Amino acid sequence: MILMRFTVNIVERNCRSFVGCSSPVLLLLVDDYPLIKVTPHFQCQAAMSPVLERAKETLLIEIKGVEELVDRLDHNFEKAIDLLFSCKGKVIVTGMGKSGLIGQKISATLTSTGTPSLFLHPAESVHGDLGVIAPSDIVVAISYSGETAEVVQMLGHIHAVGAPLISITGHPESTLARTCSVHLNISVEKEACPLGLAPTTSTTVTLALGDALAMCLLELRQFREEDFAVFHPGGSLGKKLTVTVGDLMVSEPHLPLVLEQTLMREAIHELSDKLLGVVVVTNTEGELVGVFSVGDLMRLIEQKQSRFLDQPVSEFMTRTPKVVAPNSLAAKALYLMETHAITCLIVTSAANKPVGVVQIYSILKAGIY
Repeated sequence: MILMRFTVNIVERNCRSFVGCSSPVLLLLVDDYPLIKVTPHFQCQAAMSPVLERAKETLLIEIKGVEELVDRLDHNFEKAIDLLFSCKGKVIVTGMGKSGLIGQKISATLTSTGTPSLFLHPAESVHGDLGVIAPSDIVVAISYSGETAEVVQMLGHIHAVGAPLISITGHPESTLARTCSVHLNISVEKEACPLGLAPTTSTTVTLALGDALAMCLLELRQFREEDFAVFHPGGSLGKKLTVTVGDLMVSEPHLPLVLEQTLMREAIHELSDKLLGVVVVTNTEGELVGVFSVGDLMRLIEQKQSRFLDQPVSEFMTRTPKVVAPNSLAAKALYLMETHAITCLIVTSAANKPVGVVQIYSILKAGIY
């Protein structure tokens, strides 16, 4: 008989090489040969593809850049807001390349939220377009290096005109940062580009900073939905901000109205005649006291209620129906219906008197989603 001696060890190893997974496992090794693996208290998952790894790494790097920007916000941001809020003219945004594209978006956001703005291309500016800058304007210049030649060339004219300059750069010691009224620092630890060449994290941070400026100004100007609608009259967004409940509601003589003492058989007749799915119940003063719906009727039938036809509708109505004002936006009415899982709202006047019914179908048909 031949006796063989084996060395047995239990070790924790990364199991990527065994099952394509990065989770740790316990391995039973016999003379360093893995025989059994045990995953303690968790299940191994398949390895992430290189595409997903790159996508997640990109997003995490950019998230970190924005988080660093949040921590870096200081009194300079407040000074920039004070300048922009007190501007009597236009906010002129400028920048080259990717910074210019981000600048166009920032300018558009400012304009649509109550701060008049335009984008000035640096290359075009030195061929006559600098004349658009007036002393009452404010210039926002974007350049991550702070040394972009086309932007730096504009500085002499900006200072000569006397327009305040807000610079957005990643280098506080740059020419642009040192010659401005206020400097906003957008420096990032690293770009998400694996080559470190394409502006990625820095442009995301710049865009986020521009949104922060615009939203602070929006609040200071007490900018409302109605104001936003003035600048967005077209498309589905325009409809959301301009179409009111009063535009879509069903009103007299098609409004199903009954008094609270009305017998159920008469209320059901009104329900069937007006085809809105509800009857609106009022008191003798014409004030809203409740609503009775097709759903309520179905529940009565399912419960096999006897002799309910000869009882007043007030016994079965919902006493606290959801209501909306006629001048409310239809988009708000849609939100209320979706929130409360209902298909219509009673439209009431300031005196709590029903003036109409608005249905979800009418709102959707109007192109408001």
